[in-house]
Formats: sequence, structure tokens, C-alpha cells
Amino acid sequence: MSTRRKIVILGTGGTIAGLGHADGGSVGYKAAQIGVAQLLQPIAQGCLQGHFAFEVAQIAQLDSKDMDICTWQQLATACASWLEQEDVAGVVITHGTDTLEETAWFLQCVLQCSKPVVLTCAMRPATALSADGPANLRDALVCAAHGLPGVWVAAAGEVHAAQCVRKVHPYRLNAFSSGAAGPAGWVEEGRVRWGTTEAQLGGESSAVPARAWSRDAAQWPWVEIVTSTACARAEAVDALVAGGVKGLVVAGTGNGSIHEALQQALRRAVSQGVRVWRSTRCEQGQIVLADGECDPGVTPLSPVKARISLMLTLLQIQVQG
Repeated sequence: MSTRRKIVILGTGGTIAGLGHADGGSVGYKAAQIGVAQLLQPIAQGCLQGHFAFEVAQIAQLDSKDMDICTWQQLATACASWLEQEDVAGVVITHGTDTLEETAWFLQCVLQCSKPVVLTCAMRPATALSADGPANLRDALVCAAHGLPGVWVAAAGEVHAAQCVRKVHPYRLNAFSSGAAGPAGWVEEGRVRWGTTEAQLGGESSAVPARAWSRDAAQWPWVEIVTSTACARAEAVDALVAGGVKGLVVAGTGNGSIHEALQQALRRAVSQGVRVWRSTRCEQGQIVLADGECDPGVTPLSPVKARISLMLTLLQIQVQG
């Protein structure tokens, strides 16, 4: 009987599992066509020098632009179950790039990670002449074997914390960034070299209890993002409130400023019981309040991650109520 520790690889689809034209192009492909076991096969032999056994499971097979609550719940449940097993060193998740940062943040919020959970992806399908999926998957396995507790993203030789990572380019291979914080680490020749300041971000958040996030998807509160722009109109907010939205994240301009027309509509929304949080639409940085200013609705998260956190916050209120 083998005494080797396990790394569990969970597949959800995405470009890394995509198939394209025979000419090896990087666009015009169909995502989520190859199973995770097939993705692992070319790199399994010799990866990590045989010190770890690999266990695979296909959680979903979808284009990540279509990610949904039910898949998140299945993924979180699977991760929690595997992480409890003593012989499991870590979990790797193959995922599409479009909503990877959202899934990473959701998992960071709901899992009590005492081991690494590493999401990886590809910007080119498996049939591309220079497919990046195999190298990314190999790096993710290394990060799961020798990484730190928390939820991470491994891509293009870099490791990013779930809190900071964002997709910043639609095509190039190094499409992910952690902004001014920089990567939490780098995978180099089969080893992870961690940075000195951001490496602990993977384990900072407190886990949302399963009794909240495991509720039926139909019971999850409706939360939307509203972006403040030039010529913004109040009708957008009013329509969402009339439609039954329970929470709004405002992607403000600059340092979180909001068009006056939206401000008025948001005040009406708050008076009707809608929870409103404020972020910035800027790619880097976060809102900085003036000395002595207090605004509990301001969040350091990006708008898409703030939306997830607000949904989870409202779910917990439902459970407590």
C-alpha cells in the first residue's frame, strides 16, 4: 500500500481544456472539451519526481464565463472534503480564465484552508501550437505540494493570492496581475519562491460557515455591480431596486467618487433596505478615506470580489435571522 501523499486535481473546464482548429490557433476554439484526467496525463509521469500520488475528479465542464453558484458549491464541498484527509497535501483546480479571480475569492471566503488550494488555467487551448496549459498545471501541482495554506492562482510562472489577483489582459499569456502588490511568489525549476510581504494573504479571511453558502442557489441574495460613469443615469439603480435586488456594489470613479445622479438613486435604495458597498473601478489600488472619515460601505476589494463578499454577508444575515 502506497504511503505517498496525494494531490487532488479537480476539473471545471475552461480554455485549458479547450479544443481549437487543426492549424493550432489560439482563438476560435471551444472551451471545456477535455477531461482533467487527460490534461494531467502528459505531465503526470516525472512531475514532482514520483513523491506524490494524483487523484482526479471532474466537478464541471464549462466555459468559466458561465460559472454559477451550484458549481461553486460543488467545488467548495469537494475541496473541503479532500482537505480534511490527512494524506492530501493540497488541491489543484483547473479553471477558465474569465471568472477565475471570482472563484478563487469565493473559495478563500468559504474554506478554512490549512493546506494549499491552487487554481490554474490557460490562455490558449490544448490544441494551440504553444499551449500554456501543461506548464501552468505543472506549476500548480508544485505549488500544491510545497505551497502555503490558502487559495492561490498559478499562471505564467507566477503565484497570486486570491485577494489580489485580477485578469488584466484578454489575450497574452501573462494575463493575470496582483497590481501594485505584485505576485505572492514564483515557480522556478520545480520550486516555489515566495515573496516577503504578500505570501500570507492566502489565509487572511475568516471562513463563511457552510450553513450559509450551501443554501439553495435560488435563496442566494441578488447582488449587482453598478459602475459610475460620465452621464450616468439614476434609472439603472431604480430599475434594479424595483426588480428586487438586495445588494449593490458601486464601482466608483477614481477614489470611489460617484456621479450625483447615481448618488441620489443609491440613497433611495438604502432607504428601501438595499445594502450598498463602494469600490473603485480603477485597476490598481483601493479607496483611501480622508483623515477622520468613516464609511463602512467602502471595501478594498475589486468590484467583482466585493459582489461575492456582499452576497456571502447577506447570506449569513439570512441564516442568523
